Amino acid sequence: MADHYEVLGVSRDASPEEIKKAYRRLARELHPDVNPGEEASERFKLVTHAYDVLSDPEQRQRYDLGGDGSPFGGGGGAGFGGFGDIFETFFGGGGARTARPRSRRERGQDALVRVTLDLKDVVFGTHRDLEVDTAVLCETCEGSCCQPGTQPVTCDICQGSGQVQRTVRSLLGNVVTSQPCTTCQGYGTTIPYPCASCQGQGRVRARRTVSVDIPAGVETGLRLQLPGSGEVGPAGGPNGDLYLEVTVAHDDVFSRDGDDLLATLEVSMPDAILGANTTITSLDGDVDLEVRPGVQSGDVLTIKGRGITPLRGGNRGDLRVGVQVVTPTKLDAKTRALIEDFKKKTKSPEPQLAQFHQGLFSKLRDRFRG
Repeated sequence: MADHYEVLGVSRDASPEEIKKAYRRLARELHPDVNPGEEASERFKLVTHAYDVLSDPEQRQRYDLGGDGSPFGGGGGAGFGGFGDIFETFFGGGGARTARPRSRRERGQDALVRVTLDLKDVVFGTHRDLEVDTAVLCETCEGSCCQPGTQPVTCDICQGSGQVQRTVRSLLGNVVTSQPCTTCQGYGTTIPYPCASCQGQGRVRARRTVSVDIPAGVETGLRLQLPGSGEVGPAGGPNGDLYLEVTVAHDDVFSRDGDDLLATLEVSMPDAILGANTTITSLDGDVDLEVRPGVQSGDVLTIKGRGITPLRGGNRGDLRVGVQVVTPTKLDAKTRALIEDFKKKTKSPEPQLAQFHQGLFSKLRDRFRG
């Protein structure tokens, strides 16, 4: 186990003010808001725990004598020392073991933010600066919960243990029970002069900006986790996590099928017969597309690599364009005569039964998935 003095970078005879100054410097340097990352978060926890022990005179004294996690302690081990300790705890004779007080520093809560993306953001990924209403470290007290120049004092009722004991006489003898001290709420210390800015909480509500890179390939309902970007904990405790829930907005032209994009191309009857070269506007920009002569409604034209990049990496999907041949509904006499003449010359077959399809889009769906 790391030595608390080494963690804070102070000597073993450092004064309380030197310990406090070292902690504030390291907390500002390692706080998840300024230095995100798992390594900094773990160091922040070590620094906070070291300060919890060394800032309390009684805990520091026990630590210096080799107890409570000191790397120089003896091999007494954890738990009861034997049957003597058990009888002393429950039936008197030596008093109950000293309970540890609660720490005011706790992990902050997680937060959830919803963000709506365009389909183009899903194809390429995007960067967003999100405004989040959350709890941040109080700049006045820097998480100490006290007015500047003051500090917590040991509780007079529980003498810093955070627990009060009560002895009850029973047929088996005197039974000692412990419960949290109602004066200090189990913290072992009270704050006579709470910080006016945060009312002694060590944190305040504020809006802050969280920058996030959203990868390509996300879909509606997906949640992205941003460790350490949630709200700061009470008394400057570690930040919780921020979860980003994605909703993909409807697109009027393109739809998604896995990593592929789907669209429909309306083709006039003459272009379907003779073929045509056209330019379509994709999410990548303009793309040249060849419609071969004799194309039928329901045929699918594939443009490779113009789909969506998979969430976990890999090659982009395709853009698949289903053809819909548009038949004119109103013809003037001259055009009608030309078409009738065309029908005679090509000897077009009479209408006949074929395989049943429930409309063009069912046919397109079958082609897309085929």
